Amino acid sequence: MGELSIERDEVFRIRTLRVPGLLARALAAAGEYGANIGEIETVYIGADHNIREVAIIAPDEEAIVKIGRAMDAIEGVHVLPGSVDKVFDQHLGGKIGIVSRATVRTLQDIREVYTPGVARVVQAIAADESVADRYTWRGRTVAIVTNGTRVLGLGNVGPAAALPVMEGKALFYAQLVDVNAVPLVLDADDPADVIDTVERLAPGFGAIHLEDIATPGVYEVERQLQKRLQIPVFHDDQHGTAVVVVAAILSAARRTGREIADLSFGQLGLGAAGSAIAGLASGFGFKEMSGFDPNPLGIERLLEVAEPGIDVLTGTSESFLDEVIERSDVLVMTTGQAGLLDPSRVRDGQIIMALTNPVAEISTQEAIEAGAAVAADGSIVNNVLAYPGLMRGALESKATAITASMKRAAAFSIADSAPDGQLLPDPLDIRVHDAVARAVSEAAETP
Repeated sequence: MGELSIERDEVFRIRTLRVPGLLARALAAAGEYGANIGEIETVYIGADHNIREVAIIAPDEEAIVKIGRAMDAIEGVHVLPGSVDKVFDQHLGGKIGIVSRATVRTLQDIREVYTPGVARVVQAIAADESVADRYTWRGRTVAIVTNGTRVLGLGNVGPAAALPVMEGKALFYAQLVDVNAVPLVLDADDPADVIDTVERLAPGFGAIHLEDIATPGVYEVERQLQKRLQIPVFHDDQHGTAVVVVAAILSAARRTGREIADLSFGQLGLGAAGSAIAGLASGFGFKEMSGFDPNPLGIERLLEVAEPGIDVLTGTSESFLDEVIERSDVLVMTTGQAGLLDPSRVRDGQIIMALTNPVAEISTQEAIEAGAAVAADGSIVNNVLAYPGLMRGALESKATAITASMKRAAAFSIADSAPDGQLLPDPLDIRVHDAVARAVSEAAETP
């Protein structure tokens, strides 16, 4: 696996003389090395100098070193010792923990939360297991499961290295929808081992969130667990992505004053995310649906997940790729091929979602300049907009599965929450997640 360049966040302590423009010169030096500026906090104002902590978002480690030297070389500017690597600082000791919901102060409290009182709750659950959803944490607890075989763009890094990502997912569950989430990183490359392990652990959880498991194995993992378990099983890399992308498309259609029924939808690239996006989109009533992938397995996957009764035009040939580009009012691309779409092929008024990271099939600026009505890239697809509310809605409704109608409800809710002029809402706005949870709960097919 080749070395992947990863952005580097560093907080510099910068002392500047009280001379107008000095801080601006220091920040401009950072820009010379491709860095962006994050938060700036003034920590000291003196008679002759100020000290500020400035978050620098640099393209890589080498740029951080060069930026520090360039700032320090400016007369009147000094980079003080003690800069902080914000990423590692945030991860010290892990990002999550278990917090007690009950307060124990007396011996009577001990009798009630533990022995002998707890035996009565044990007996109640033994008599009716559904009672566990009310009298244990199970009804508000999700297992986030990975084996670390496809983490971010880093590939197979193993279960331990996947843990920081799973902790991040769990943090958002807790912060945004007050749902417990437990990262389970499994030392199991074989999908059959993952399936058996999760099935054995499932009695302690209200839902299963699958994350960063390599394809094609994850399809079998999801399929078998959905079949074996009577609780929601949700693969976020597929369905969370699909919900957010479709929400953006709904917003784009509204912004351009067009009805979904008047638009043709085209998907280039039918891997895990692409097939899920097109499959979800097939339930929204587009005038026409088409999907391209050079691999016939991608076509099969789309036809499996598309809504029953919906005709989807599919093909694997280069000529069919051209046809999809030409005929689609909404063109979604998850091909993994940077620069695939030449600006000359963009149609006036097209809605274009070029989602390959880190370099898209076409830049948003190029697409807009070529005549697209709306264009977006992978930076808009933040799954945290979808999975917290989706899962809370499923848990609260006691749903046994995440259905297509629940995902559609989530997409509509996210689109409805977008402020004027924006495709999607702020992912940290708790009101958005509350709205998604309500919509999903109402759409759930409960026992």
